[in-house]
Amino acid sequence: MSDRIIRASEIGQYDFCAKAWWLGSIEGVQPSNIRELQAGTAAHEEHGRQVRRASQMQMTAIVLMALGVIILLLTLLAR
Repeated sequence: MSDRIIRASEIGQYDFCAKAWWLGSIEGVQPSNIRELQAGTAAHEEHGRQVRRASQMQMTAIVLMALGVIILLLTLLAR
């Protein structure tokens, strides 16, 4: 029995094309479209940065709205 870990990305690759998975994972054949794969990886990394930035901006907006509500309530209670 092998201790090889099968990653989720490999399952996706197998589901998309079992032969490509076999050639890469078992036979060790490298794909011929390395540049395209690298461009795809870079695009995914950029998308991840954008998603993280959007999440940070959303959290900032929530905090600022909460502060606004607190200030409004304190102003109304001080009257």
